[in-house]
Amino acid sequence: MNTRDRIIAAATEMMQEGAPRLSVRAVAARAGVGASTLRHHFPTQRDLINAALTATYDAAMPDERIRDTSIPPRERLVECVRRLLDPFGNPTQAREVWTNLLGMFADAESDPKIRAGYAVLVDQAERRVRAWLAILEDEGVLPPGDNARRTDLLLTVVDGLSITRALPPDETRLEDEIATLGFTVDAVFDLSFAVRAA
Repeated sequence: MNTRDRIIAAATEMMQEGAPRLSVRAVAARAGVGASTLRHHFPTQRDLINAALTATYDAAMPDERIRDTSIPPRERLVECVRRLLDPFGNPTQAREVWTNLLGMFADAESDPKIRAGYAVLVDQAERRVRAWLAILEDEGVLPPGDNARRTDLLLTVVDGLSITRALPPDETRLEDEIATLGFTVDAVFDLSFAVRAA
């Protein structure tokens, strides 16, 4: 692993652990590099946060499954969208992760750095979802339609479910979550027809 990747890995680990801020010194120490080396690769704290968030999404949500045509397209999309709720791949830690993220971004308006980090997170999620929808459209299994609107619908539901994830657990929550994502994906597949009929 090269120096840049070690720095990103250290920052990502600290985010997963719920560090409220990624200080240059703390990340450099975790990565085993000097602060000046970190600054060489990431001149600003914002650059570091953006790189860590991007790397997290790239690692947590590879696009291979959406291309697996042996699985029904709706099931593939549900699985991919559900990964947005488990960005670190461990459902048992989901409550802690979402509680930390919601706590961190609740003050986004008052801190430009946190607001910038939140914007990167939103951009990455939108980019992923639009890419998944485009892949399904190219296959011919999703009717051509307004993918911006479809993406907004999916991410609005994910936002609501992420808040639920931060709340005290409920025995039926995961079953309800899967059903909600299924209904939402059904709406995405049927949205173009509904729009035409209106």
